[in-house]
Amino acid sequence: MSTRIAFLKGHGTENDFVIVPDPENVIDLSPAAVAALCDRRAGIGGDGLLHVVRSAAHPEARDMAAEAEWFMDYRNGDGSVSEMCGNGVRVFARYLQRVGHVAEGDIAVATRGGVKTVHVAKDGDVTVGMGKARLPEGDVTVSVGERSWPARNVNMGNPHAVAFVDDLALAGDLYSPPPFSPPAAYPEGVNVEFVVDRGPGHVAMRVHERGAGETRSCGTGACAVAVAAARRDGADPAVTGTHATYTVDVPGGTLVITERPDGQIEMTGPAVIVAEGEIDAEWLENAIR
Repeated sequence: MSTRIAFLKGHGTENDFVIVPDPENVIDLSPAAVAALCDRRAGIGGDGLLHVVRSAAHPEARDMAAEAEWFMDYRNGDGSVSEMCGNGVRVFARYLQRVGHVAEGDIAVATRGGVKTVHVAKDGDVTVGMGKARLPEGDVTVSVGERSWPARNVNMGNPHAVAFVDDLALAGDLYSPPPFSPPAAYPEGVNVEFVVDRGPGHVAMRVHERGAGETRSCGTGACAVAVAAARRDGADPAVTGTHATYTVDVPGGTLVITERPDGQIEMTGPAVIVAEGEIDAEWLENAIR
C-alpha cells in the first residue's frame, strides 16, 4: 500500500460520502477501514464511502463492463456493503465528470443494483435513472417506542419500508433501526422512511438508513417514498399513462422524483464535491488494528 491514498469528499442534499478513487481495484478497503474513514470524529466522516473502480477490475462488476466503464462499489458508513445509493451515484457521476473520466451528458454507472443511466450537467443538478420499483406483497409494520404504523414495502434495488405519519417528530431520534414486522420481510435489514404531506405532489421525509443511522437524505428512499405516495394517492403511471412527479423534501434539501408510464423512475438533485486530499496510510493501518 502506498504511504498516502487520494480521497475526495462530496454530498448530495447533505448525504455525504468519502470518495476513494481506485481504478484498478488495488486498495484493500476492509469493513473496518471503511468504518474508520467514515467516522465523524476520528476519521474523515461520511454517511458512506464511494469506491471508484473500473468495472472490468472488480469481480462483482465485470459482467457490466460492456455497458458501464465505472463501478460504484458503495459501502455504508459502518463498513457494510449496500446494493445502491441514489445520492451516492449522483456524487459518483459528478466526481467522474470533475476529473475528466466522462464528459457532461448521459453516462452509465455500474452498481450492485444494476447499471444506472445518469445525466450530468456541467453545473447544477444531476438526474439518475433509478430503474423500476418493486412492490413486494405482504403487510409490513414499523415501530418507534409504543407507536406502530403500517408501511409500504418498496424495493429500489435495496429495501425500504415507507410509513406515513402525522408529524416527523414521531420518528424519534432514528439512531437505532426502527423495529419492523414480520422479520421475514427484510432478512438483511431495511431503510425506513417516515413521511408527512406538504401539499399536492409534495411530501417531506426522515430516514433511518441501514448501516448508517439517520441521514440528511436518501436518494433511493426518496424514490420509494414517491412511489408509495403515488399508490396511496391512487396514481399508477403504468395504468394511467401519465407521469407521476413528487417533490420530496429531506433534511438536507429537495429531490424531484418522476415515475414514468414504463415504470422507470428518475431522480433529480444536486451533487457537490467539497474537498480533496490524501489519507495517511499509516493512520489507516493503526485505526483498523
